[in-house]
This record gives sequence, C-alpha cells and structure tokens, in this order.
Amino acid sequence: MDDKTGLPPYDAVKGPSWKRAKVRKSRAVRLLAVACIAFIAFAQWKQLKHASTPPASTNPDITAHGLSVERLQQDLATCAKLQSKPEDPAGPGRDRNARYLDGRPTLIRNATVWVGEPADGTSADDARKEKGFSWISADVYLEYGLITRVESAIALAGVSADTLVYDANGRPLTAGIIDMHSHAGAAPLPELDYNEDTNELSSDITPYVRSIDAIKPDDPQLQVIKSGGVTTSLILPGSGNNMGGEAYVIKHAVGKLNGRNETSAADMLADPDRNWRFMKMACGENPKRVYGKTGEHGPTSRMGESWEFRHAFEQAASVVRRQDDWCDTAAALGVENVKGYLPQELRWESLGALLRGQVHLNTHCYTIPDLEAFIDHTNEFKFILRAFHHAHQTYLVPEILKRAYGGDPPASALFADTMWYKSEAYSASEYAGKYLYDNGLTPIYVSDNPVLNAQHVVFEAAKAYKYGLPYHAALASVTTAPAERLGFGKRLGKIKPGFDADVVVWDSDPLSVGAAPAQVWIDGTAQFEDPVELNKPFAEPIVPDERLADIVETPTMMDQVIFTGVKKVFLAKEVLSLDPASGKSYNIVFSKGEIACLGSCEAELKAASKSDEVSVIDLENGYLAESFTAVGSAIGLTEIDAEEDTDNGDDGSGAFSRAQDGLLLDTKKLHTSYNYGATKAITAPKFRGGKTHHGVSVGFATGASTQLEKGAVFAADVAVHYTLDLSAKGGEGTPSLSSAVGALRRKLLEAAATLDETAKDPYSELAFLQKVANGSLPLVVTVHSADIIAALLKVKAAVEETTGSALRLAIIGGAESWLLADELAAADVGVVLAPLLSYATGWDQRRALTGAPLTNGTAVDRLVDAGVATAIGIDEDWLVRDLGLLAGIVFRNGGGRLSEKAALDLVSSNVYKILGLKQPTADDGHFVLFEGSPLEIGSRVKAVGGGKGAVSVFR
Repeated sequence: MDDKTGLPPYDAVKGPSWKRAKVRKSRAVRLLAVACIAFIAFAQWKQLKHASTPPASTNPDITAHGLSVERLQQDLATCAKLQSKPEDPAGPGRDRNARYLDGRPTLIRNATVWVGEPADGTSADDARKEKGFSWISADVYLEYGLITRVESAIALAGVSADTLVYDANGRPLTAGIIDMHSHAGAAPLPELDYNEDTNELSSDITPYVRSIDAIKPDDPQLQVIKSGGVTTSLILPGSGNNMGGEAYVIKHAVGKLNGRNETSAADMLADPDRNWRFMKMACGENPKRVYGKTGEHGPTSRMGESWEFRHAFEQAASVVRRQDDWCDTAAALGVENVKGYLPQELRWESLGALLRGQVHLNTHCYTIPDLEAFIDHTNEFKFILRAFHHAHQTYLVPEILKRAYGGDPPASALFADTMWYKSEAYSASEYAGKYLYDNGLTPIYVSDNPVLNAQHVVFEAAKAYKYGLPYHAALASVTTAPAERLGFGKRLGKIKPGFDADVVVWDSDPLSVGAAPAQVWIDGTAQFEDPVELNKPFAEPIVPDERLADIVETPTMMDQVIFTGVKKVFLAKEVLSLDPASGKSYNIVFSKGEIACLGSCEAELKAASKSDEVSVIDLENGYLAESFTAVGSAIGLTEIDAEEDTDNGDDGSGAFSRAQDGLLLDTKKLHTSYNYGATKAITAPKFRGGKTHHGVSVGFATGASTQLEKGAVFAADVAVHYTLDLSAKGGEGTPSLSSAVGALRRKLLEAAATLDETAKDPYSELAFLQKVANGSLPLVVTVHSADIIAALLKVKAAVEETTGSALRLAIIGGAESWLLADELAAADVGVVLAPLLSYATGWDQRRALTGAPLTNGTAVDRLVDAGVATAIGIDEDWLVRDLGLLAGIVFRNGGGRLSEKAALDLVSSNVYKILGLKQPTADDGHFVLFEGSPLEIGSRVKAVGGGKGAVSVFR
C-alpha cells in the first residue's frame, strides 16, 4: 500500500525484486525517454572527451589548443624572470665597469681617504660606536671605470703609461655623494609650467608610470647638483599619488664632455643591467589634498588611503597568483599542453614585481598613523620597504619600524632641519637622525630636489653631525647607507677596489661649513675640465666631537651665571681676541639678562666659589657675539605654513597691512629661533606665499610672549614692502611684471605729489608711502631678476627727481643682483640675499651663481667686492637655525675678503645698516654665547640673552 505522502514505502529501497513485473505502456514510454536522454548525454560526453584530447596538430608552430608555440615559449621564459630573485650587483671581481667608455686611467695621488667602512677586524657593535673608522693617507687608481687600487705611494712605473695624474695635495677624498630622494630632470630648473613632469595625477594609483620617461638629461640642474659632489641620485615620481610609479637611479654624467656617448636618460642609469627596480609611494596629506574631493572621488582620509593601498595590492597579488599557477602548470605538463597564454596585466606588472621582491620600495610617510598603517601593509602583503621618506615622526616610533615585514626595518630619509611647512612636519626634530641611530635604525639625508638644492645635500649630513649623529654615521648617511638601501652596497659608497669609480676630492672636510669639490670623477672620468678652486687655507679633517651627542633641547633660565674660557668676543662696541699662546681667556658674568662683567671677573668668581646660588660653567673655546636677526621669511606671522588657522594670510588681493597687527608670538618656531641665537626678527606681511612680501614690516623679539611686553616690539614700522618677483603677475590689477612695476611707480609718485597733505589714516598705504617718498622710511622690494632690479633703480631715480629727497631702497631675494653690483653700490641700495645660495628655481633666478667648482664665487662675493651693503636673509622659517652656518659659508669660501666679525655682521648689524634702523645689541640684553665658533659646524649655543631679564643656559 502506498504511503499517503506519495513516497515509496521504506522497504522499496532495500533491494531489487526478482519477481518479473508486467510493464505498462506508459512506463515503457518513460523508459524510452530516459534511454534517449542517456544516449544524448553519452554523445556529449564523447564529444567533450574528444575536444579535451584533440589530435596532434599538423602545424608544429601551433599547439592543439591553437596557441602559438613561440609565444608560449616566451611566456615560459617570462616565468623564469618572474620567479627570479635579484641580488645586489657585484663590484669586486669585475675588470671593467659596464658604464665605462674609452678613456685614460687616472691616478689620484696624496689624498686623505675616507674608505667608508671600518678597519678589518672591527666588530659590528664597535663599528656602530664609531670605532675602526679613520681617514687614511693613500693614492687611488681609476682604470676602466673602476677603482682598482687604494694604496700608499702607487708608483708611476706600476700603472699604465697614459695615466693622468691628479695631485690631491692631502685634501679629503670620498666616494661620490648619493641623493636618495630627488626629482631632478623630471622637475627641471628653472621651473616652467609645461616642463614639470613629477606627478602623474590622472589617478591616485599609478604604479605603472616610470620616472625615466620624464627625465630630461639636459636639465641644467643636473650639472649644478654634480658640482656639489653628488654623483648618483634616485629620481622618484612625486608624492601626489598614493602609488606614484617606478623610480630610477642615475649617475650625473651626461654627454660627451662628461665621458658619455649620448645625452640620454637610459645612458645615465647607474646600473645598465637593471638588477633592481625601484618604486615610489606616498601616504598622508599629499594624496588626500590632491584627490580628496568629497562626493566626487577620494581618498579623503587616511582610512581611504589605506583602502586604496590594500585594494591595489590585492589586484596585483591576484595577478601574481594566476601567473604562478600558469607557470607551475606549464612546468608540470609542458608548455604545449596549457590552454592559454601567461596572464599579464601591464597595469599591475610593476606592483606584482614588488610583491615578488624584485622592486626596492620607497614611501613618503610623515606621521605615526601613516607609518603604522604602511608597516601593516608590508606584513599583510609580504613585501619589503627600503625606506620611509620625509619620515619626520619615525624617530618617535622606532619599534613600529622594527615590525616591518622581512626583519630589516626601513631607513628614514630625512632633512636635517627642514620642518614646520605643514602639520605633518610640525613635530619634526633636528635630532631625529641621532635618535634613530641610537635605536639601531638608519638615517639617510636627502634633498627632495628642487625642494632643497641637491648641490648641498652633503650640508644636510653636516648638520646632522652638528645635531648629534656620530661623524661616521653622518658621512655614511649620504654615501654608504643610501648605496646599501638602493642595492648598490657592493659598488657605490666606498673607496675600495672593484667599486664604481665615483670619487670626489674636497677642498675641506665634506662635513665642514662651505665644503666644495675640487674635482669629481664618475666612472673614472673627471667631470670638470677647469674647475674653480677656492682660495681656502688647508684644514685637517674634523676630529669627531662626541660631546655633540649630549643634547639639551630645553634651556634653563638663570638670573645669574658665570662662564669661563671665552676666547673671542664680537660685539657691536668691541672685538676682543686673545692670543692663543697666552693660554688665558675671558670670563663673562651674566646677571639679570645682561653682561655684568667681561674680563677676569675675579671678584665675581671668588664670590661664586662661596655660593651655591651662582653656577660657573667652563668652556673650552667660547665665542660671544651679538644675537642674530631673521629677516626675509614670514616668521612671527605664521606657525604651520600650510595651515590657514595658524597663518596671518596673504595680501595678494591688494590689501595693505602692518605686520605688527598680526604678530603671532610664543610659538614653537620662535622658541627655536631664540634658542639658536636669533633673538630678533624683522617680518613683513605676505603677498602671495611665504617668500613674498606686501605691507609694513615689524621688528620684534622672538622670545616675547605678547607684544605688550617691554621690548617685545623694538621697531613698530620698519619698512614698506612690495614684491616684484614672478608672483607679482598675480596681484590685483597687475597681470604683468611691467604693470606691477608701473603700479609701484604710480603709487610712489602719487605719494610724492601729496607730501604737503596729511593722510586721513596714518596707517594707510598712502601714509606709509609718503614716508618712503620723503626718505624717512625705507622701501624694500622682494625681487630676483636683474632686469626688474634695473627697472626699480629707474623708479627710484624718477621719485628722487620729483621729491629732491633720497629714496632708501633695499632688495630682498637678489639672486641676480650680482649682475648690477656696481650700479647698486652707486645708488646706495642694500641687498638681503634670501636665499644666500640661489639655485635658479624660477626663471627670474636663472642667472644665479652656484659657486665652486662651476663659478668663481656667488652673489654675496660680487656684492661685497662692489661695496654693496649686504646681509643674509632667510626665505624659509626653518633656516633660523642655520644663520651662523650661512655666515660661515661666506667666511670660509670668501677668499679672505671678510673677517669673522664681518661675516657675523651679515646676520646681525648689516641688516640694520641696510634698513637704517637702530640695532638692539648686547647692551640691550641681546647676545649669544657659543662653545666653538658659530661659523663652524661643531659649534653649540651655550647661553642666549634676548632682553628677557634672564639668560637661557644650555647646560
């Protein structure tokens, strides 16, 4: 009996019934239908089986699946490349550099050589503690583009008869400098809108673009960079994208004059065999700003950036997996049996190569969340990161860096003291290199050219030494360390047999102030036919000062303190210098922020010996000087340059304002200025950006908390400022430079015509211009072009002819002012060079002098020779730390034209001379005391007086 459910009874499934049943007609039809279906299925199965094992093709070039055998073989060969693991290209063992072209060997004799590694037998721990490193006396022989011998007194009889001999005369010799972060060639100088190719901004994720396709070998800046001893640069895409593209390592030898056959980017590649590939990524503010358009596209946050990274890595990882599957199948079954070609997606090829370990990745990341997120990405997708760039907060989180995939923490590619320009850079520290090194990590110093002039990237390393990084690590930070991170540790960065022959002979220790190459060799070929050699006294290499590692970031305020061991005094009213043979020195007593005694001060010392209230601090080589003055930047009107809320704003719309009305005091910038001896600043409102000016400047004390404090503002209205650089074309009603010059002329003549009238508003533009016209207030113009300076001199003459009074004109900027040095001197026009060493960033600076070995001197030398009142300004706020060192460059490289006092005047009294302003001096409580000369790299600030009624002491 059937179950009411319609299902057969349970017993029906127990087994077959052997009883013959009568088949009904309806059941027979059903059986016939089932048989037909079975036959059709069987036929289809046979057809599929036949298709899966087709007969052998009669065409040997085509597989049974209709695929090209040749292409499949190429794909199989590609598998070998995909699955290969690159190694650092070997140096020792070669008899010829692959980059070498026919030339003559060179013997460099009588050099003081920095090999770049410790003596044999030095343990790794000892080497890290600077043991085993030293300068040695040696000759260096270059042959076939290699360093082949480093020995004492190589005999001429033992080298090729056609050898060129260069006598180093005992000067320092190092491996070529390596800049691990540059955009030279892709962002050529002078900057032009349609010549800039650093960022491909069509998409946030562009790992597939290549910087080599943007490098312009005829970029004049490449030669300028080389003149600073830089022989190798990593040319990176920019940081506008999360994934910016592939990068390339080049040598700075271009064209026949530099020993090359072609003016070609490919010819510049440091490794013609292309053992390693390189890539640039970026995180943080840059991509957010460029791509963060709410409602349109992103990323708009760091969360979105992490997703963009992970999504792109997953796409590439998918391609890698499919490729590996294909390659494994082809290897197992034979390439003729695969059913398709090797999966390839050009869009993800370079990123896949990164995941395969064939690409050295460098990533622009500043902040802790950026750093930590990217370290997480390395572990999720299992790729190695060679270095974080900019990396301002890496010193705060060394343990996060040590979590990176692969067990080798990324290096930190840094600037020495460039910071504050945006919030990501606000917490940076000049001591970052030391802190990283102390934690077992690797600091590397870079230029980000054209952000900084890569010609002076070695100066970044020198400042790192000043800020506490051990001497050997500072030199390594621009030689061996970047070589190793780039995968060239067996070829570049050291003076050893078998290494590529990139060699620099310096006129002084490369970490000393003003060091310049006397000659540079790339691949064994001298790069300068007739290099300018500066007239400088010979100096022994620096003896590393371990005391620089003792960092005191925050000074102690003292009412009374005594310093002994002062050897030189450079004050406005007196210059004192003791005879070193006498063995005596000065003592200085500071009391309530003033100099109470300068001399033997025996009574004060005797009293101090009986008191616990007065500290006595001994110096070995004390220097007392007038404190510095920062002029030319926006310091005091801005804190974080790119943040509107911390900034006074621009006057580019035509507004005219007084800087005093917008003073922003008691900031990190101003504390730093004060602590480095720049206790005074003269600042004007901005025109269009921090390097331009428009309005009335103010003179103020950087140590003041508010402008109501006594002495906080020492000059309420210093000068009237206008800008006539290239940004002047963006001002209201001045679409051209000619209209901008004309507008200034018109304003001055209108003011001159109303000198008998009193302006209704004493703080109006007209009221201040009347003071300019009658000669009671100086006119200061920010300008670089010699042509516009010439036009300004004509405007000055026109106004003077109208008023009969001398118009007091001064210039800030002045890159091309040297071309009119005599005319400026005749017109009594002073120049504040900002920057001191221009490098032709804009078209109006294209005739700037870059210095030895390319030019005999720089603008400051020509101006001083002509008798022009000259000072050193700063066009970036962070340069306040460097004022003494900038004066030191002029002193060291000036051929004796300036004394130490005259060099220090460039950053102090000359500013006031140019502006016709009374200088706050040590008599007013403004002074700075150094251990060591402030003009030298090893100097340290020990005490600062800034009119605060006490002295800031660094103990």
